[in-house]
Amino acid sequence: MASERSTSTGGGGGMELGRFLRARRTQTAPEQVGLTVGTGLRRTPGLRREELATLAGISIDYYVRLERGKETRPSPSVLDALARALHLDDQEHQHLRELAARAARYAPEPPPAPGRTVRPHLKLLLESMRPEPAYIVSRSMDVLAWNPSGLALYAGMDDWPVKQRNLARYLFLHPAARELFPDWENLVRACVSRLRATAGTAPDAPDLATVVGELLLKSPDFARLWERYDVTGRKTALKTFRHPHVGTIGLTAQSMDVEGTPGQRLVVYVAEPATPDHDALLLLDMTAPQPSRAPTEKR
Repeated sequence: MASERSTSTGGGGGMELGRFLRARRTQTAPEQVGLTVGTGLRRTPGLRREELATLAGISIDYYVRLERGKETRPSPSVLDALARALHLDDQEHQHLRELAARAARYAPEPPPAPGRTVRPHLKLLLESMRPEPAYIVSRSMDVLAWNPSGLALYAGMDDWPVKQRNLARYLFLHPAARELFPDWENLVRACVSRLRATAGTAPDAPDLATVVGELLLKSPDFARLWERYDVTGRKTALKTFRHPHVGTIGLTAQSMDVEGTPGQRLVVYVAEPATPDHDALLLLDMTAPQPSRAPTEKR
């Protein structure tokens, strides 16, 4: 039986750990883990608590404390056993470890949000990437800086005030998003998974809470996906845009963390030179509104 560490009565830090375990348990069918289901009616979706506890080799009482946020210091062996029982992939397993680490050191004060200021040389870098669309986003998917085609690629986003320009908000709330992305269903699943993974280790952070709270209220699609608590999603390098101004474009995406600025990522889309996709990018860049000053200054 996997070892069980002493119980902590602190509930705050363990609540997110419990939510993740409950979501994964209710979405794991008994057949997936080799259990035989009888003919009687099962009221519980997925696995029952006692079934998961047995599969993981821990007591039912201990597992219930974990799921209710009463136990905040599960041992690595318990976490590994739960990951095996739930058939978690590597990314989900790592997220489980991160939630447990946060639960063990829980502090009631939320950490400050990462800075939104984009350094001047990064704005120059975005400009030098033209005509390739490029932008910088925060951990909550706010668009902080961009070059002309980087903003124009998301048709209609420039109609929104600067502070409302957020990729998750665009995907779920902008009327152009479903037409722009033929692969919208997979994109929104990956989007929610990224936000879930980030919010899981910083659930009280104000920047994340603002975006998530708005989308939970305004988008039933977002609320449905958020409830699933997926932290992995289908990530495709190649994205197709059905752009209303330049036609259909297939672009390869690359993102990377910005060094020295936690929480910020640089995203770039590229197309092979001398192809119709690259010609479309040239047209998009030439016809996009050209800012007369640094884009993030327009508040």
